[in-house]
Amino acid sequence: MSRSSRTVILVEGALCIALSVVLSYIRLFRLPQGGSVNLELVPLILFAWRRGLFWGCGAGVLAGVLNLLLGGYVTHPVQAVLDYPAAYGAMGLAALFPRQKLSGLLVAALAQFACHLLSGAIFFASYAPEGTNPWVYSAVYNGSFLAPKVILSAVVTWFLLRKLERIHPARGQ
Repeated sequence: MSRSSRTVILVEGALCIALSVVLSYIRLFRLPQGGSVNLELVPLILFAWRRGLFWGCGAGVLAGVLNLLLGGYVTHPVQAVLDYPAAYGAMGLAALFPRQKLSGLLVAALAQFACHLLSGAIFFASYAPEGTNPWVYSAVYNGSFLAPKVILSAVVTWFLLRKLERIHPARGQ
């Protein structure tokens, strides 16, 4: 890879990370203990499909670190890693399915859900109602914002890809 190609990828990645962080502040709704429905995943997923697993995961990790630094909620260092760099880095897994876009998005979303599920069950079990299994509580809580976020992101991503196919038929593949 030439130096100029690497520079183009870095600039594109920086723009996608910045757009993701900006979109994280435009929320449809936010849950009390964190988690919100927004479009922050869209630029990270598109970048992963364009540039591959390595660059996609790297951009996701950096977006997660920025979100953590700009107002993340931390109870433990491991929780911080799970909820931010690991969960956002999981968006790079969409690159594993460059031709089956929906499959890639779902794999990335499931990996992100796994990060939040683990974090919630271990570090936020005290928020669960008495007698409620912390894993069930974490699955329901995290699913309540991740499912709508993923559906919204899938719809917007599909729309953007359709528009891109009309503008650049060869690039929309």
